[in-house]
Amino acid sequence: MADPNFWNDPHVAQGLAKELDRLKTFVSDWQKLEQNTAELEGLAQMAIKEPDKALEADLKAKFGRLRALFEQIRLTTFLGEKYDDHSAILSVHAGAGGVDAQDWAEMLLRMYLRFAESKKFKAAIIDESRGGEAGIKSVVVEIIGPYAFGYLKSEAGVHRLVRLSPFNPAHTRETSFALVEVLPVIEEQEYKLNMDEVELEAKTSRGHGGQSVNTTYSAIRATHKPSGITVTIQNERSQQQNREQALKILSAKLATLEEQKRQKEKLKIRGEFHSAEWGNQIRSYVLHPYKMVKDHRTDYETSDAESVLDGNLDEFVKSYLEYVRMKE
Repeated sequence: MADPNFWNDPHVAQGLAKELDRLKTFVSDWQKLEQNTAELEGLAQMAIKEPDKALEADLKAKFGRLRALFEQIRLTTFLGEKYDDHSAILSVHAGAGGVDAQDWAEMLLRMYLRFAESKKFKAAIIDESRGGEAGIKSVVVEIIGPYAFGYLKSEAGVHRLVRLSPFNPAHTRETSFALVEVLPVIEEQEYKLNMDEVELEAKTSRGHGGQSVNTTYSAIRATHKPSGITVTIQNERSQQQNREQALKILSAKLATLEEQKRQKEKLKIRGEFHSAEWGNQIRSYVLHPYKMVKDHRTDYETSDAESVLDGNLDEFVKSYLEYVRMKE
């Protein structure tokens, strides 16, 4: 970075600057762990020589924080796959279940925004289609931060909710589904999109309230002709901004498709590759007649459904990463 020509290519320079920040954080965490362990050992020796209730309570609190830091660092050692250290593009799509499913999709959105906040990631909604009565039909969120994709890739798949419906007079027990897709944010130098293979189309985009006066041609649909993959972005942004977002997501989908093909070859000897499709139910959230959230891949479960829906996904992420590592 001290090279006078470092910023001649801004895209490459920005990528290297991000890599430097990631490595600094990684080294800093290990140094903090080493320093805190040494301090805790010193306090423990003092407590042995001169027992004290206040010191004992302080030791327990410090040990709890140290263990949490260790678990955080340990998880990052599982995140060595391609793109794991990247930011993420997360999409939620309401499935079968009508208004209940749209409300469920919005509950999942809230859960992921809370999780991102707990990890100090930045989150920005880049596209959203709201339901007529309640909830959302679909939403696309960019979650920016080191290892955001690595932490969130465990969420790709179908999420099933069982609860008493708040949207019918009888409050009957209903089952709703939502599909979650997770993609890495791909830098321009990592994947070169061939624009000759992309068809761009401007579409009408309706603003809030549905008034025709708010209708513009700012929405963009980008189609990759060889694969048929299509991305539509229709926020209140300008057409240029929507175009950039659509191409970013299209690049992420194509790069992920290539990586999945590589993984399929790798996984042939030990089983089928599973992607985020409607037939692949990964987790159930039961709120009635009992409370339970269960991951069907790892069998990890908890009865504290409220905490999970409030963004506490750490144990699910941890169990998934450990499960994947054990299968390798």
